[in-house]
Amino acid sequence: MKDVLPGDLEYHEKLYSGFAQTHFARPAVRALRQHMVERILRTTGAGAGSRVLSLGCGIGDTELLLAPRVAGVVGVDLSPAAVRQARADAGRLGVANARFEEGTIAGGVYDVVMAIFFLHHLPDQALVELPGRVKSVLAPGGVFYSLDPSSRRLSGVVGRLLVPGMMKRYQSPGERELEPEPTAELFRAAGFDARVAMYDFGSSPLAGLLPGWRAGYRAARVVDDWLLRVAALRRRGSNFEVIART
Repeated sequence: MKDVLPGDLEYHEKLYSGFAQTHFARPAVRALRQHMVERILRTTGAGAGSRVLSLGCGIGDTELLLAPRVAGVVGVDLSPAAVRQARADAGRLGVANARFEEGTIAGGVYDVVMAIFFLHHLPDQALVELPGRVKSVLAPGGVFYSLDPSSRRLSGVVGRLLVPGMMKRYQSPGERELEPEPTAELFRAAGFDARVAMYDFGSSPLAGLLPGWRAGYRAARVVDDWLLRVAALRRRGSNFEVIART
């Protein structure tokens, strides 16, 4: 199975060789990652006894925030630079229950498998095969959680019109936005009970574009939470979640 899109690994090796470490440490991005952690815990029911596998963990910034709240986290990524940084940060922070490996999936049995901004990097066939691979490592009653950009997102249309150069800067060569329901259907076809939820409108894009503006991110998150209550607007959200239970 081909696990990466053309040019994707090269792009991420470059990204994780300096830029990501600086960018992901900025205040707004840290606030976004903390919000993601709280959302994952609430949505999956993960807690102190949960074993978590993270696919496409990058430099482990979300995983290291999550680790103190669960029994343990294993992060996997194809980028050697990302894994080296994640291991170094775990050691520096004294996070003993987080382990990082090169690869696409890890052995073992997990209560939660998560994939943060990962599925949209997979080639089509790898995406089709992923639910079966996830199911093989999930404990009975386990939960899969993913977060990816929606092909229906209004922020993508606006960004491509107003700041196309900046949009390309934050995208790998082959990545694409995904259709929410067809993505969830892949998990249903593998025997999961899967549903889709929208995560945000402008808060995540704002954190990426203005990573030092924590107050702006928090204000945008409040607005997002209000907009997500409006059914007519919800489908144009920026990023969508798939929550799939065995």
